[in-house]
Amino acid sequence: TISHAKGMVNAVLRRFLRERETLMPQAVKHGPGRWNYPQWWIDTLRAAYPQQWEGILAAGNRAPPLTLRVNRRKASVEQYLRTLADAQIGAAAIGPSAVRLDKPVPVSQIPGFAEGIVSVQDAAAQLATPLLDLHDGMRVLDACAAPGGKTGHMLECADIDLLALDSDRARLARITENLDRLKLKAALKAGDASSRDWWDGRPFDRILADVPCTASGIVRRHPDIRWLRRKEDAAQLATLSARILDNLWQMLKPGGKLALVTCSLWPRESELQAAAFAERNNAIRLPAPGQLLPTADMQQDHDGLFYALFQKDGV
Repeated sequence: TISHAKGMVNAVLRRFLRERETLMPQAVKHGPGRWNYPQWWIDTLRAAYPQQWEGILAAGNRAPPLTLRVNRRKASVEQYLRTLADAQIGAAAIGPSAVRLDKPVPVSQIPGFAEGIVSVQDAAAQLATPLLDLHDGMRVLDACAAPGGKTGHMLECADIDLLALDSDRARLARITENLDRLKLKAALKAGDASSRDWWDGRPFDRILADVPCTASGIVRRHPDIRWLRRKEDAAQLATLSARILDNLWQMLKPGGKLALVTCSLWPRESELQAAAFAERNNAIRLPAPGQLLPTADMQQDHDGLFYALFQKDGV
């Protein structure tokens, strides 16, 4: 079977090479051939973002940057930029703690990475922690926490009692590795964020809900997502995420805040999800970045993420 498949693939490639000048103009007349996305993906983006859809598709076809988060406990952005300059590594600040390298390099060659001075994290993902308005002594839940990028960021910014939850026990090991490198500590637990069997009954001051989604906003980092996802996946994942959000809301203290984060561009998983959640739970909606579209320019270079922030009534 494998040898037969090899023969077929080779025959297709040989034909393409022979007829390339004829086949290519025909292929790029159609959406999938021009953009390298399924037609349903193109149509969905065009409906949601009629002015920006072409730029979004183009951004997803670019190579992603290597963006670092500077650990403010150990260095300022200005200090770290000088460290990179001394190492002859070009870089620029693109956020309060975000530094984008001019050219990606292996983490083993990043000054201070092994010592926990910096971590790899997209600039848009770095907005989660400031949004939560953390203070020392707070009890915080990082739901769906693996691989732990946001977990580490929260612990860098405040001395908090943090529980990192993930349904995949094996992925918890990634969080441990990240925290060990940063020399920070959190309680880790395997559990389903849509259930309560892992919860000890003590409410949280803050909850970060980085809920499951189609990951349509990070396609430049995972190009196969566009071909692995199906059109109906957004509805199924939005239903699961709604259950998670409603469940976590019951664990939040009166006056506490919950941040909804997704790396999706589909409104069903982002703005429509946020609006429906607020209505179901009588949640107070606070200012948040909302939908960030993927972009790559001199001033901004980040993935497509969505943020919404809610506060529970009461004190």
